[in-house]
Amino acid sequence: MPTNILMPALSPTMEKGNLARWLKKEGDKIKSGDILAEIETDKATMEYEAVDEGTLAKIVVPEGTQDVAVNSVIAVLAAEGEDVKAAASAAKAAPAPKTPEVPKPQATPPKPAPSAPQPAAASGSDRVISSPLARRLAKEANINLGRVSGSGPHGRVIARDIEDAKSGKGVAKPGAAAGAAPGVAIAPSLSDQQILALYEPGSYELVPHDGMRRTIAQRLTASVQTVPHFYETMDCDIGRLMAAREEINAAAPKDKDGKPAYKLSVNDFVIKALALALQRVPDANVSWTESGMLKHKHSDVGVAVALPGGLITPIVHNAESKSLSAIWNEMRDLAERARARKLKPHEYQGGTTSVSNLGMFGIKDFTALINPPQSTILAVGAGEERAVVRNGQLAVATIMSVTLSCDHRAVDGALGAELIVAFKKLIENPVMMVV
Repeated sequence: MPTNILMPALSPTMEKGNLARWLKKEGDKIKSGDILAEIETDKATMEYEAVDEGTLAKIVVPEGTQDVAVNSVIAVLAAEGEDVKAAASAAKAAPAPKTPEVPKPQATPPKPAPSAPQPAAASGSDRVISSPLARRLAKEANINLGRVSGSGPHGRVIARDIEDAKSGKGVAKPGAAAGAAPGVAIAPSLSDQQILALYEPGSYELVPHDGMRRTIAQRLTASVQTVPHFYETMDCDIGRLMAAREEINAAAPKDKDGKPAYKLSVNDFVIKALALALQRVPDANVSWTESGMLKHKHSDVGVAVALPGGLITPIVHNAESKSLSAIWNEMRDLAERARARKLKPHEYQGGTTSVSNLGMFGIKDFTALINPPQSTILAVGAGEERAVVRNGQLAVATIMSVTLSCDHRAVDGALGAELIVAFKKLIENPVMMVV
């Protein structure tokens, strides 16, 4: 019996992928472990290995096809001794490659579409109308009924809505921003047609979103809407760090071509210092879940890497136990493969914290959005010479401003302060990182 080859789920959150390239053609003999195709996810291009053996009877989905649903048939494999032509003829016809639909601008902005039904409130109060079972389930799951979209009659919240809310569906009220005051209406987002109508036709070029940009938009919007951020900023004197970095790099061993084995950057020290700070303040090395707090044993530090059209955050696992030179080598490898979209899902998903460094662009300070399920992210600015006061006297020092973003559900203000103070002590005294 022919075997259907299905679109694989290459990450826990993958629902669709692009079939970038077939590496085998119809009629080829396939062995277990052979690379069949290259699949593009939102952040990486990965190889798809064959599990079964036989002959590739039919390619159902041609290369270049976008948004192929997970578990849909992409090819058919005929087993040893089977009729290849019969297996091929039984295969489903290939779907046409999906092309982005470009909306046409209208002469006048259309009327806004009516908003989706919202959870109904009792007259004269902000109480959400809901069934007794839904209220009990919401209480048990610690879910705020006011943020659940009701699908029952007149927007009534029912048990099914609570089950959806547990998985993150229908959590935020339609037409209202997370955290908005009760009864305060928020203007809905403009539709594509409304935006295009604001500009003269021919005065712009519409560039369709790719999978990475859509995923970034979805995740960061969810971060802003569901994670209560607060920020803490400190100035760090990195004079000793700069001197240590210069001395360490000068002493780096050379290979046969005379190239140094490593060339530490300030970012390598930042990764190490943040990893150790989380070990010293373990209550901040956590992830929030509705059922409890995940307290992580290791410091897995994600580092934002810019890519054409987006960014990705590869992770240095167990960074607290790695040397600075090991972190440098690992980050160089991760960054190279990230830009080539060759990272595996476990290399950029998860993590216990992140670093976003814009110092190389001369940015003095900024705030970064938390990457769930992490609870913190450190935004690092440029090290620059500034006037400081020491013992009542003016002096010049190399100062770097850092801002810690915290998820207030998991990390309170004082706890966040402990973490950033621990980081400051380590980054200002780099010798403490090797003790």
